Amino acid sequence: MKEIWYRFSKNKLAMTGLLFISCFVLIALGAGWIAPFDPYALGTEMLGKPSIHHWLGTDQLGRDILSRIIYGARISLRVGVIAVGVALLIGATMGILAGYFGKWVDAIISRITDVLFSIPDILLALSIMAILGASTTNLMIAIGIVYTPIFARIARSAVLSIKSSLYIEAARSIGVGHIRIMLKHVLPNIMAPLIVQITLSFAFAILAEAALSFLGLGAEPDTPSWGTMLNEGKDWMESAWWIAVFPGLAITIAVLSFNILGDGLRDALDPKSNKH
Repeated sequence: MKEIWYRFSKNKLAMTGLLFISCFVLIALGAGWIAPFDPYALGTEMLGKPSIHHWLGTDQLGRDILSRIIYGARISLRVGVIAVGVALLIGATMGILAGYFGKWVDAIISRITDVLFSIPDILLALSIMAILGASTTNLMIAIGIVYTPIFARIARSAVLSIKSSLYIEAARSIGVGHIRIMLKHVLPNIMAPLIVQITLSFAFAILAEAALSFLGLGAEPDTPSWGTMLNEGKDWMESAWWIAVFPGLAITIAVLSFNILGDGLRDALDPKSNKH
C-alpha cells in the first residue's frame, strides 16, 4: 500500500483529481449546512445575474443557482454510489463465476454480456427507463444495469489470468470449497482493475444521470439535479446564460476529476509501472 500511495502521490494530476473529488463528496454530504438558500424556495428576483447576494445568480423562478448545484451534487453522488455498486456487485459476480468455472457457465454469461454490449449505453438506459418509469430510483437501476457487463468482462479476464496460480491450486488440493476460494483468494487478487473501473464508471454514471435527467427521464422536474437544471436553462441561454453554464461546469469538473483519478489509480496499481 505504501508503494501504491507513493506512486499515486507523485502524479500531481491525479492528486488534483482526488482533491476535487474530496470537495465534491464533502459538498454533497454537507449540502444542508453549506447551501446559502433553500434550493426549492421561490424568490422574487427572477433571472437575477450573479451578485454578492446570489453568487451564481437565480433561475427563472427566482431559485438560487448555487444552492441547487450544491444539492445536485448530493443527487449525483447518491446515483453514482448506488448505480456503480449495483454494477460492481452483479458484474463482478458474473465475471468471477464465468472465469472460475468456465465451460457452459462462461458461455452463457459471455453471451449475456455480448448482448448488453451490442446495445448503445444511452439507448439501453432509455429502454430500461421506458419500462420502469421515470424516477431517481429507476434511474440508478438503469445505470447499474448498463455498466454491469463492463465489470463482468473485467472480472472474467482477471480471473482467467490467476485461476491457474499455485495458491489457488494449493487451496483446491486441501479441499477448500469453491465459494471460499472465490471470496478469499480470487476476489482480493482481482480488485486492482475493478477499483480503477469503479472510478471511471462513477464519472460515466454522473454523466448518464445528467443526460437522462436532461431528457426528462431522471429526477423529477423540481429536483435540483444538474441534468434537470441544464434542461431548464437551455431555453434561457440568450438572456440568462448562468442557468445552464454553471451546472454544466459542475458536471464537467466532476466527470473530469473522476477520469483523472482513474488514470492515476491505473498507473499506481500497475505492478509493471516504473514511474516514481
